[in-house]
Amino acid sequence: MHIVKRILLGVVVVLLLFTTLFLVFVGPWPVYKDSRYRESAYYKDALAAVDADAALSNFTDTPEALRAGWGVRIITPSIGLPIAGYGARKDGMRSQGVRDDLKVKAVSFTDGKDTVVLVGVDMLIIPPNIAEMTVDKVASRIPLASRNLYFTASHTHCGPGGFGPGLAAKFTGGTYNPSVPEFLSSSFADAIVEAWQNMKPAKLAHGTVDARAYIRNRAREHGDVDPNLNYILVEQESGRKCYITRFSAHPTNFGSSMMQFSAEYPGALMRSLEQQTNATAVYLGGGLGSMSGKGIEADGPDARVELMGKTLADLIVAASASPKFTDRVDIASLAVPVGVPPFQARPLSPKWRLSPLAAKLIGLPNEGFVQGARIGDLLFVGLPFDTSGELTRQWREEKAAAGWDLWVTSFSRAYLGYLSPEKYYFETNKRGQLDYEIGFMNWLGPNSTTYFKEILDRVVMQLGKSAPTLAAAP
Repeated sequence: MHIVKRILLGVVVVLLLFTTLFLVFVGPWPVYKDSRYRESAYYKDALAAVDADAALSNFTDTPEALRAGWGVRIITPSIGLPIAGYGARKDGMRSQGVRDDLKVKAVSFTDGKDTVVLVGVDMLIIPPNIAEMTVDKVASRIPLASRNLYFTASHTHCGPGGFGPGLAAKFTGGTYNPSVPEFLSSSFADAIVEAWQNMKPAKLAHGTVDARAYIRNRAREHGDVDPNLNYILVEQESGRKCYITRFSAHPTNFGSSMMQFSAEYPGALMRSLEQQTNATAVYLGGGLGSMSGKGIEADGPDARVELMGKTLADLIVAASASPKFTDRVDIASLAVPVGVPPFQARPLSPKWRLSPLAAKLIGLPNEGFVQGARIGDLLFVGLPFDTSGELTRQWREEKAAAGWDLWVTSFSRAYLGYLSPEKYYFETNKRGQLDYEIGFMNWLGPNSTTYFKEILDRVVMQLGKSAPTLAAAP
């Protein structure tokens, strides 16, 4: 009997210890309803970092003649390496083939004093380790620093996996393979250096097409969308051309059964633009949160990918048929790490959250990264999220009133889940549940959108110090 009591006591102790550890490291924990971020050190530090990095640019109303160049590298991994995008993929996410090549494309701009390179990549996200490695490799070869490089990803769900350590990266990208970030960062650096070395006298034009017929709000049937199909046309004196385009629909025509690498519809868009115009085409992922494609009737995902790409390319070609070029634009840029509010994922109930320690256990980053770039009256702000298309549309319209053409992009050197309108943060369905994007994928609490909007406003204020005026090219 004494032995039985000791065994029972041991079982109780083990259960209590397990329960305690589970509550501490996993949860549930009570939610917080106000991060009070304005009282935090990370808020003040973030604004100060934006101010300091922006101050390194030379602002002028009389910039020198524009020079621009571009570079391209194929980044398709070896077959058998993981394919990133869906946790439901089988067989360790090991790829089985290549439908179409993945690429990194870089476009470098300088006004004679400042330089910025826009980098578009056929990947799910821009992992922080790869961005950091790329910055170091570029800096060892040419006089560019972190603040000169603006990274974006297309968000293809058929891109390179194995890119980062940690459970979170493994869930979406498969088992970490150190050869992947080494290969990708070297390819990124090569494309950036090529773009910088190829800069020549150039002019640019830009515009926007209303493509609402091809995008929907997948989270809310009657919710707003970001309908903007943005484009820039760059032309060197020799006649060589480059298009840069941005759109916000998720590239998810292929589902989890797709085991071949593919750039998805953004790749088809770029191929169609290049075939129609003999230009290089670059794609930047916009406000993808809640946004999906629509309006493309085709027989199967392969045909749908190609038709969606060509349809969007046709819109850009038509819109840019009579471009209004300029050859004098002020260039400025910044790139800064920023602290974030406390972790708060609510996958099961709006009243309970996962433990803050869970974020560390699964390898989520403990800070974000914000990028900014100015090219004349174009302003780019990169945020480390699937940023809601509802937000990016609203912010673009707000800044347009002051004369700016604002392009908000996602996946800025880190991934911190979804950034959604705060009016939805406590909204539940008839069963009292949060939707997937708000409950499971919104990781930073109820004030995170307001916090990052203040940072965006600060970026726009600092990079927009001189007036958004353009001098026409001859």
